[in-house]
Amino acid sequence: MKKTELRTPCFIIQKDKLIHNLEILHEIKARTECKILLAQKCFSMYALYSLIGQYVDGCTASGLFEARLGREEMNKENHVFSPAYREDEIDEIIDYCDDIIFNSFSQLSKYQSRVLEKHKSIGLRINPECSTQVGHAIYDPCAPYSRLGITLENFQPELLKHVEGLHFHTLCEQNAYDLEKTLKAVEEKFGQYMYQMKWINFGGGHHITREDYDKEVLIKCIKHVQEEYDVDVYIEPGEAFVLNAGTLLTSVLETNYNKIQLAILDTSAACHMPDVIEMPYRPPLKNSGLPEEKAYTYRLGGPTCLAGDIIGDYSFDEPLHVGDRLEFEDMALYTMVKTNTFNGMNLPDIVIEDNNDYIIHKTFGYQDFKRRL
Repeated sequence: MKKTELRTPCFIIQKDKLIHNLEILHEIKARTECKILLAQKCFSMYALYSLIGQYVDGCTASGLFEARLGREEMNKENHVFSPAYREDEIDEIIDYCDDIIFNSFSQLSKYQSRVLEKHKSIGLRINPECSTQVGHAIYDPCAPYSRLGITLENFQPELLKHVEGLHFHTLCEQNAYDLEKTLKAVEEKFGQYMYQMKWINFGGGHHITREDYDKEVLIKCIKHVQEEYDVDVYIEPGEAFVLNAGTLLTSVLETNYNKIQLAILDTSAACHMPDVIEMPYRPPLKNSGLPEEKAYTYRLGGPTCLAGDIIGDYSFDEPLHVGDRLEFEDMALYTMVKTNTFNGMNLPDIVIEDNNDYIIHKTFGYQDFKRRL
């Protein structure tokens, strides 16, 4: 199809930009022999798993469904972490996964015999209590009273007999300097136990494919841990896989005025890009400017009843009209995996752009809304 023929709203995954990111990740693998895993919580578009699997080692999951998807659709290394596993799901999770990471020693004690029976690897998530977040407390696993990871105060080294790996995840959209800082804290608190391990997992949040990301610092951190502790090193980014590799195409449904110019779109922040409200952040919009930067400024909002369903204020060279198409950028990550049907909103189509050809991968309708309820 042509782009102009696409129904809005729709997510468009740009295959060439995805491959660009994959090549950067593969370069890190080649230079360090580390292992890189796709964090499916960020991007679970399995139609592209066969492509992604050509460049990296496998997937990470946050529970049963992601574990099954990773096994069925990529079928390479498959790791899982959850703050607490369900009794009625753990055996199936163990069947699907190669590494099972526990969040507490009580969970380890409860389930480790089942993992060992299946000859799978056991890991523990640690909390170095080293916050590097700025302004995004909702994504800070090292915040006070965090439920994520075992702190040194609660560490029980006498229970490490069958533990083969340690996992820490503290970053969100950050450069390698924050990893370097975090790694120092990890080594100060848990370094003596790292010598007993077979693998160390640096978690996710590494913005490796961002233009200003310092890959040399990342490589230095990986090689240091490999050489000092004689372990395999894993990293499990999500955003880095699809950073700037997808858009959300939307149409203007209505324009209005209430002391400022308003435009209602057929896409919703609350339903289709909830991180806009949760983070919060202002998504980039093609051919637009900051408020008042261009001649015509509009507040863009969704069609739901939620008063706060606001995407942001943007300026344009020309007035907006009903039927105009707008394209939000960097919309592959944490969008499709977080969409919902509040207000009976339909979910956006999912489209793959490949050499200026647009292939519809998935469409949704009334039955998708109804069967959830």
